[in-house]
Amino acid sequence: MSQDSLQRPPAEIRHADELTRLRAEDTRHRPPGWALSLSAARRFIVGDERARISRKFVGDPSLIDRALVTLATSRGLMLVGEPGTAKSLLSELIAAAVCGESTLTIQGGAATTEDQIKYSWNYAMLVSDGPSPRSLVPAPMLRGMAEGKIVRFEEITRCPLEVQDSMLSLLSERVVAVPELPGADSMVFAREGFNVIATANTRDRGVNEMSAALKRRFNFETVFPIADLRTELDLVEREATNLLRRSGVEIVPSRDVLEVLVTTFRELRNGKTAQGQSMDRLSTVMSTAEAVSVAHAVGLRGWFLRGEEGNAADVVECLAGTAAKDGGEDLARLRRYLEQQVPKKSGGPQWQALHDARHLLPG
Repeated sequence: MSQDSLQRPPAEIRHADELTRLRAEDTRHRPPGWALSLSAARRFIVGDERARISRKFVGDPSLIDRALVTLATSRGLMLVGEPGTAKSLLSELIAAAVCGESTLTIQGGAATTEDQIKYSWNYAMLVSDGPSPRSLVPAPMLRGMAEGKIVRFEEITRCPLEVQDSMLSLLSERVVAVPELPGADSMVFAREGFNVIATANTRDRGVNEMSAALKRRFNFETVFPIADLRTELDLVEREATNLLRRSGVEIVPSRDVLEVLVTTFRELRNGKTAQGQSMDRLSTVMSTAEAVSVAHAVGLRGWFLRGEEGNAADVVECLAGTAAKDGGEDLARLRRYLEQQVPKKSGGPQWQALHDARHLLPG
């Protein structure tokens, strides 16, 4: 399948050229089973202008160092933080750098079962031939151990506790037992390079709190929201531009419109204006990832409805869908923001246009 036909190719495909060059030029010592050294893996993630390696993660570089060192040990890596802080993106990039594959992924949820973590069976073959390696259907954890690769466990705290605790022996003993198979096939031992990156967002704490035993098998790293406005604006502009181009949009929203969008997100997320004045914050997630999604929608509206770039009125229309996720109270808070805080802005005509479009909010 052509990469151009994929909505979102995995990191090892999107950045295949960079990974190939890094592997060819990498002369540093590599941990057993790794495709890159720690130094080269770090450069792949945080970027290296001299080597024409793009920056893919905006955050504290020391976090990347600690994460890579953790994965070189026998402990798993747990990335925690607010929703939309790029935890999943970071785990994907790390897996692509370390083992060249980021698709061994378990998506946690209330319906996740132990079979989806370890292995299941082809029941037609199981009935006709009985238990055998041919009838075994490996899940990500068994494949990761057998092939010596990183396994990503997304939203682990959304899983039931008994499913979470099925990871205990896997992380401690580094083996998957398959008691249905005889002899040597009954045990799949982890090869060098195997480890686990799990993610959990802080808003889900208490949903299915991890046991102390499972926590001991991970090193925890917190991924924080982007602190600097310009850095966040640059990221939203870059990612929205890429998404719009893939959507066939020839004109992207102006930087002034995107600055209004990103500033609005930051102030509604923090409950404080850029000038330090307290205000109502939204209970729904107003993350950088959500800002990219709204910027994408703004560009789509402008281009496909009018044949021009998205404007401040499109921002209001798209914000309504974001704010309404948790009910009418957030929509009312957004309306108050547009009526009370936006008129105080002195950043140019786009703020006035945002205020003038407040009537587009539903209700």
